[in-house]
Amino acid sequence: MHEISHNALPYPQYPAIVLRIAMMAASRAPVASGRLLVGFRKWYYNMCGFNKIGLLRDDTIYENDDVKEALKRIPERMYNDRVFRVKRALDLSMKQQVLPKDQWTKYEEDVHYLTPYLQEVVRERKEKEEWLKK
Repeated sequence: MHEISHNALPYPQYPAIVLRIAMMAASRAPVASGRLLVGFRKWYYNMCGFNKIGLLRDDTIYENDDVKEALKRIPERMYNDRVFRVKRALDLSMKQQVLPKDQWTKYEEDVHYLTPYLQEVVRERKEKEEWLKK
């Protein structure tokens, strides 16, 4: 590897070693940014707080007409689990408490159980709207 002349650097105020490290880091950017993005997602997930009261991400979706229809379509077991989580969360919220840390919903364990049903409902609604326009 050849030496970089300090005078030839675009940023002469930085030592050559700092720029060399920056260039090496830039060459690995896609991997680092992927890990960084996952790390940020986990941090944000934990900062939202719903996991501390045992909720899943899909439990926090605002219940509009599409969501209500999607809830009618999920299996009864999923619906009962959702009702339990929401009731427990309301109880904890009223008591201003959170679950013990070992019972918090982990980012890796959060399943988007409602999202596929919701996407199907939205797709059907849009298709129906398009059909009615004709």
